[in-house]
Amino acid sequence: MKRILFLLLFLFLYLPQQQAQNFKADDIDIKYERFELPNGLTLLVHEDHKAPIVAVNVWYHVGSKNEKPGKSGFAHLFEHLMFNGSENFDDDYFKAIESIGGTDVNGTTNEDRTNYFQNVPVAALDQVLFLESDRMGHLLGAIDQAKLDEQRGVVQNEKRQGENQPYGQQWNYLTKAMFPKGHPYSWTVIGEMEDLNAASLEDVQEWFKSYYGAANAVIAIAGDIKPQEAYDKVLKYFGDIPSGPTVERQEVNIPVHNGNTYQVYEDRVPESRVLFAWITPEFGSREDVYFDLIGSLLSNGKNSRLYKKLVYEDQIASSVVAFEASGEIASSFVAYANVKPGGDVEEVKQKLLNEIEKLAKEGPRPEELKRVKADYMANFIKGMERIGGFGGVSDILASNETYFDDPEHYKKVLKYVENATPQDIQQTAQKWLSKGRHTLIANPFPDYKTVASNVDRSKLPEVGQPKASKFPDIERATLSNGMDIVLARREGAPVIEMDLVFDAGYKTDYLSRPGTAALAMNLLDEGTKNMNSLQIDEKLQLLGANLSTGSDMDVSMVSLSTLKPSLDESLNLLADVLQNPSFPQKEFDRLKQEQLNNIKREKAQPITMAIRVMNRYLYGEDHPYSTPFTGSGYEDTVEKLTRADVQKFYEQWLRPNNAALVVTGDISMNELKSKLQNSLKDWKKGEVPEISFNKAKVENQNTLFLIDRPESQQSVIIAGNLTGKYGEYPEVAVEQMMKILGGQFTSRINMNLREDKHWSYGAGGFVMGAQQERPFLVYAPVQTDKSAESVKELRKELEEYVTTRPATTEELEKAKKDQVLALPGQWETNNSVNNSLVNLVKYNLPDDYYQKYDSMVRDLSIEDVRKVSKQVVKPERVNWFIVGDKAKIAAELDELNFDRIIEVDPDGNPLKPTIVEKEKTDLKN
Repeated sequence: MKRILFLLLFLFLYLPQQQAQNFKADDIDIKYERFELPNGLTLLVHEDHKAPIVAVNVWYHVGSKNEKPGKSGFAHLFEHLMFNGSENFDDDYFKAIESIGGTDVNGTTNEDRTNYFQNVPVAALDQVLFLESDRMGHLLGAIDQAKLDEQRGVVQNEKRQGENQPYGQQWNYLTKAMFPKGHPYSWTVIGEMEDLNAASLEDVQEWFKSYYGAANAVIAIAGDIKPQEAYDKVLKYFGDIPSGPTVERQEVNIPVHNGNTYQVYEDRVPESRVLFAWITPEFGSREDVYFDLIGSLLSNGKNSRLYKKLVYEDQIASSVVAFEASGEIASSFVAYANVKPGGDVEEVKQKLLNEIEKLAKEGPRPEELKRVKADYMANFIKGMERIGGFGGVSDILASNETYFDDPEHYKKVLKYVENATPQDIQQTAQKWLSKGRHTLIANPFPDYKTVASNVDRSKLPEVGQPKASKFPDIERATLSNGMDIVLARREGAPVIEMDLVFDAGYKTDYLSRPGTAALAMNLLDEGTKNMNSLQIDEKLQLLGANLSTGSDMDVSMVSLSTLKPSLDESLNLLADVLQNPSFPQKEFDRLKQEQLNNIKREKAQPITMAIRVMNRYLYGEDHPYSTPFTGSGYEDTVEKLTRADVQKFYEQWLRPNNAALVVTGDISMNELKSKLQNSLKDWKKGEVPEISFNKAKVENQNTLFLIDRPESQQSVIIAGNLTGKYGEYPEVAVEQMMKILGGQFTSRINMNLREDKHWSYGAGGFVMGAQQERPFLVYAPVQTDKSAESVKELRKELEEYVTTRPATTEELEKAKKDQVLALPGQWETNNSVNNSLVNLVKYNLPDDYYQKYDSMVRDLSIEDVRKVSKQVVKPERVNWFIVGDKAKIAAELDELNFDRIIEVDPDGNPLKPTIVEKEKTDLKN
């Protein structure tokens, strides 16, 4: 029996009354066996037989700090090259992993390490070990100039995409300001454009030879396997790989930031941001862990000091964040606040600093430290439910071995957390936050405009007078108040997931005002007749629970994630929120303003600019789906909302007879139903309005809706048409059809625009979920100078998919195989199971839908896919939405034979001149 399973069983059987704050560090133990191969490779193995999958996590102790000046970005570039094929498998790595049912597949680089990870069916372990060992020991012969150039382009587009976001330049400024020139942390992980351009094949070879030896690597394997079996397999595949040369380890290097420094820059952002940063101790040290707690005390939850003061009470900031950016040789503590539009930057700066200095001077109150420690422990325990991915068991073991030569170093960290006293926190804050800090201010770039001119420039003006200027069985039940219960009982982890699904959503705004559903659901958990917003948040943290509310186009949801020992109290809290919301006026005013600010942010971010506009022109004006896809509404409609509108939404739509409670976890239906009958006994039925859906009135086709975003480094392209509602066409066929076209890494669209052309960091397509007609969309964020060419390529892919180059049997078999093999890992966590249950409820799928899902996929024919392709993909009906720098892309777009080009603002309103019509000379002739 693995120790992790024993631990979870222990927590469930022997600690039923404990809340998250009573879980002790000594209770947490990840059982593993450690091996060292003759060539120096370290292997860590953890048994976990809850699912027939294994996680393989390979860490190399090398990151951007091992680069030299002028060679920045190379560690990350090399990570990309590791996915492009090796000497004995010279093909795309993602293609191989997709074909064996891999999930959680990726690679990442930071300043100190590079890791590669995947979850696969246990039957596929040999193949993964072959692939990982081949690229560790047999890579160089497969890398040529073409592959280097291709991935260089992909990485550069990744850099552009990151820097094109609001505040995208922040880390560039901060890195250079905090670490002196030449320090291993004085350049960003992604690197500089000129350094990436200069990377050569010789650089690739030297990097591989220097750092990718067996002795510089750790492999963590977790899952359905015995340790000795894992060792034998690893020895078989990795044992012949040389250890590699010695690697010089950099010592702890904590620079002194002399004095306070200050920097201001402008960016195309909707609101100013005030940021402070301090140099702090190295990762894994006691004080570094204390800074994690300090970050939580300052900004984690509504009772955190910064949130409570700046956002909740004074309402001068829209958001606050504080965190420890830990590094192996030095760290930084960062805190920032976004200033509400029209607010005083200096006031926010001073109050932000005051709260931080107050914590350093007085230390935390025992009860608030207790709260954040409970939250820390709960998050760690929840992470241990997974064998792979960030925070999973294999990740914990591999990281601790890599950084500390001790897979159990996490125990020290948990002890640091458990034993931390208010005095420890106070002393640490005083010691480090009294040293020199860097202040970074981001201000919005002014909204400059031009005006028309009638100046006669043929002559100088006359001088005038001077003036100034995986799926479990499903059980169902119904409470006496009409609320349906859908349960997937799952033994094991002490985590209970719940989603209360109401038939409401943004479509209800059709009977009120755009933005109503979003604001009402956001306000629901902001106060009850018994507790205010801060008390609710504090109670959730002490229970180790999370409660959230929200909507999509068709449903509104209240979601609760909690631990089994805390279930009763968590249900009582949920019941209070559902039955006794008070909708306080001050919270309404605050959240209404936050929603207005969020709309401004949406109108500044490229993707949301497009999706705000999209529905209006896909569905037509008089349709329940025609409002912005984000659900936030428009500034003028939200301005008019009142507290009475929110109460009306609650009274009309949040009724038990209009809801289904979807639950996954280790609980019986009888037990669950009994608890719910008790906690929700006062929640009464009610009359629920009906929404009639008219046919979408779409007058446009082959129309381009252009949204200008000056100085954009990329253009965001979204194109598509409406297709049948969920279930109108065989959904399994739709899914596999979309996988081939644009739904996975090796899809046609992504391989074209990213891997072949390297114009984009990632492109693809999908059919959005909706109960009525829904959009089929393709998307591509591309570099600005390839905007028109990318439209041509997308048009070609759509047209050929339903004419000359339909989906092939080979493509379908690959997609089917990928899907079937990925199923064991798809439902690893209770949360992932519950998400599928919500889907089942939302679209009224049969209870055995996911039990039969495997066979439905296997039985799918190429004829099924080709038929549904023609039903869904309608190239002649596609409309286009592009967000980009009009000055740089408009002329080329004008040559693409759109029937109309309409420039619209971020709310979708046409700008004058309204329509640019193309001459249809072919019709005239």
